[in-house]
Amino acid sequence: MALLEVSGLSKSFDIAVAVDGVSFVVEKGEILCLLGPSGSGKTTLLRLIAGIDEPDEGTVSIDSEPLGGVPAQERGFGLMFQDLALFPHMDVFGNVAFGLRMQRLPKAAVRERVHELLALVDMAGFAERKVHELSGGERQRVALARSLAPAPRLLMLDEPLGALDRALRDSLQVQMRAILKRVGATAIYVTHDRDEAFAMADRLMFMNEGKIVRTGTAKEVFDDPGDEFVARSLGFKNIMRGVVRRHGETTEIECAVGTLTLSQQSAPEGENTLLIKESGIAVGLTVDDGPPEKNTLTGTIVERVFRGSEYELKVSVGEGALFCRLLPDLSGAILEPGQQVSLLVDPAAFKVLKGA
Repeated sequence: MALLEVSGLSKSFDIAVAVDGVSFVVEKGEILCLLGPSGSGKTTLLRLIAGIDEPDEGTVSIDSEPLGGVPAQERGFGLMFQDLALFPHMDVFGNVAFGLRMQRLPKAAVRERVHELLALVDMAGFAERKVHELSGGERQRVALARSLAPAPRLLMLDEPLGALDRALRDSLQVQMRAILKRVGATAIYVTHDRDEAFAMADRLMFMNEGKIVRTGTAKEVFDDPGDEFVARSLGFKNIMRGVVRRHGETTEIECAVGTLTLSQQSAPEGENTLLIKESGIAVGLTVDDGPPEKNTLTGTIVERVFRGSEYELKVSVGEGALFCRLLPDLSGAILEPGQQVSLLVDPAAFKVLKGA
């Protein structure tokens, strides 16, 4: 059941269009992750939903009730930003209690709710600590507790983990999602980090130049990015132009690295933008015996980068290049830059995209 409905929302600043006709819904209890580069309109969209800024056009509704003219402080929404904005002159208890005191709740109810939230975020026993005495991760959990304390109808989080190091971010992503699910919060979570979005989201929504360009679960968008912008946002590198041709029941594409057979029979004929997923390319030493298998290419390694769990290889093939992955224990000292290799491309690794 939809909690939030956004319809035809637009906002411009002078001649710059920040949000351009955006429409979407957020279901009750859903965590929706909004992704996009800097300047794509993510933060402006949050401000419009929160009521901090007024839209030029469009409506925002909560539980089917339009919020036009309702000030931000009366919408019952929670906001959590990257800078956290904790009050340095207050202790942890005071920070978490702030929104509850604004609701003029009895002291006993405030005390009970604060300790309940601190226990939820694994900060029990920290109530009297000063903000400056907390680590980055501890401050993050206090900010989350403060945002959740007034039981907001919708929680909006704008790059809340952006200032933390990678290891701490990875840990807090799992904790934060578990906490939001435990309390049944409905949330819009803004990030530009793919892995963070995958860890947090029930559903992803990609934004570019003020427009929503793709929505879906993490698996749906990873399996089929839809267009070149989303594919690059997801970290795919093997994106190139090619010409699709059909020969009976066979579909082929001619591109910079050679002629390859597709499994995507519905691919439109003519010039297209092609994605070849790195995970669908098998690497081996070149073999001269017998005719090559279908979709086998020969190239030369021009770059090898260690990524921890795997090597990333850039292989020069034909007039282009392909990126592929290799497990460290299979690479040895043989597959070095300058080495010739064969690449077997799985037909299922291809996706025809909408283009730039």
